[in-house]
Amino acid sequence: MTTDNVQTVPTGPRRSVELDSDEALRLLGSVSFGRVVFTRQALPTVRPVNHLLDGGDIVIRTHEGAALTSHTRQAGAPGVVVAYEADTIDAHTHLGWSVVVTGYAHLVTDPHELARYQALLHPWVNQTMDYAVRIRPDLITGVRLTPAEEPGAA
Repeated sequence: MTTDNVQTVPTGPRRSVELDSDEALRLLGSVSFGRVVFTRQALPTVRPVNHLLDGGDIVIRTHEGAALTSHTRQAGAPGVVVAYEADTIDAHTHLGWSVVVTGYAHLVTDPHELARYQALLHPWVNQTMDYAVRIRPDLITGVRLTPAEEPGAA
């Protein structure tokens, strides 16, 4: 394998700035792609999914055979503990942001709500997605990666 076409982009030091929960949710709502993290056979599992933000809740679509569908169907109140992560990090500058939401996921069972999400949220994969899962955030954290101030800068 050759790396002749790979360019190394010099990057300076970065500073990680904590985001408040409102800004973190605003950024999460500005993208449509993230990763849901849940437990499968006692181990962490990560799935890339597209989402929408609805009244502060994250909604994703799932299908009948999905592990998350099964887990949320079997869970009682308040649901299954999950994490959801989304980010935008520039590959060249290494600047951007990352948001992680931890909360409870449950199946959307109201037929009108489900129909609404099916109309608003179109899966990226060529597969029937008859279910929707809502994640209610309990903990919202986020960081923004910015250039670190150079020593001696005013």
